[in-house]
Amino acid sequence: MNTIIKLRFLLLVILTMFYNVNNLNAQASSDKFVVVLDAGHGGHDPGKNSKYGYKEKDIALKIVLEVGKELEKNKNIKVIYTRKTDVFIELRERAAIANRANADLFVSIHCNAHHTEAYGTETYVLDVGNTNRNFEVAKAENEVIFLEEDYEKHYEGFDPSSPESMIGITLTQEEYTEQSILLASLIETNFSKKLKRKSRGVKQASLWVIHRTAMPSVLIETGFVTNKNEGSYLNSKKGQTEISNAIKDAILDYKHSLDMNVGGNVVPIETNNSIVSIDEPKQIYEDVIFKVQIAASSRKLEPKSYNFNGLDDISREDLGELYKYYYGNTSDYNEVKRLQDEAKAKGYKSCFIVAYKNSKQVSVADVLNSSAN
Repeated sequence: MNTIIKLRFLLLVILTMFYNVNNLNAQASSDKFVVVLDAGHGGHDPGKNSKYGYKEKDIALKIVLEVGKELEKNKNIKVIYTRKTDVFIELRERAAIANRANADLFVSIHCNAHHTEAYGTETYVLDVGNTNRNFEVAKAENEVIFLEEDYEKHYEGFDPSSPESMIGITLTQEEYTEQSILLASLIETNFSKKLKRKSRGVKQASLWVIHRTAMPSVLIETGFVTNKNEGSYLNSKKGQTEISNAIKDAILDYKHSLDMNVGGNVVPIETNNSIVSIDEPKQIYEDVIFKVQIAASSRKLEPKSYNFNGLDDISREDLGELYKYYYGNTSDYNEVKRLQDEAKAKGYKSCFIVAYKNSKQVSVADVLNSSAN
């Protein structure tokens, strides 16, 4: 009998250890920076083809797999692919994969096409103002929905060929506009500076594949398959390696910029829906003002607490069709980190710290590299 009891106890210990290890692994995995890589088109949707024989779906997939392979070398990053083979994935499912994964980034990779020998790279973020910028590009990318069964039911009457439908796209990406633009800028800078390629810039368009994602999202047009020379480059191992490294480096630089803006010394404690933080010495930077950017939107809201989940000390910056909203105003970096935690607790999970000197925005990293008082 004692032997049976001992065996049961040993089995319980083993099971407990197994559960704890799995639980720790799950926690560790959830702490990773999650990047969803989306290879455009696939399966019976070839994407853009050219008379030179270059296929968008094949090039996009090869670049995605190379980007993922390089990112996976970083133990703090988890990569999820919408496809790893030549299969057809519905447009709506691509965004759903990213949302289910609670991803930190969504990066969709494509190739461009034109009836001329146009060439160069472009990286798109969502046109949050619904201004129909780059309508023809959006139309070409969105028309893949016609290849899906019962697309009328799944896309709520959306018609890619109708400007009115583009205007009707909902603005779930508004909160992430600033971060999306940052990543897009880093990508295009790498293409132009590191690879010496022609960058056609960061652009906005009403793209279905990124308007449903609940995280910063970009769509990269890596070049034109319809240009003989650029198509050959895109189709080559050398070109795909260089492009994937440029994208990978931009993602790592983007992550680093976020890491620099995350306070690691403030320990927030939730008590009765309020935040209490451990007291820290002041970390003052004279002539510098820190704020927490909590949103960027095409909607003009009054900077009142009732519009921002109870947060007060809200300020608004007007940028034409776009409005940025900030929480707090301080020269104390430790204080602004505490404010960032408060904003996150109120639901602004993607908020980040910005810095101003002489009324101009400056790099937070540059400020922190200077001496505090």
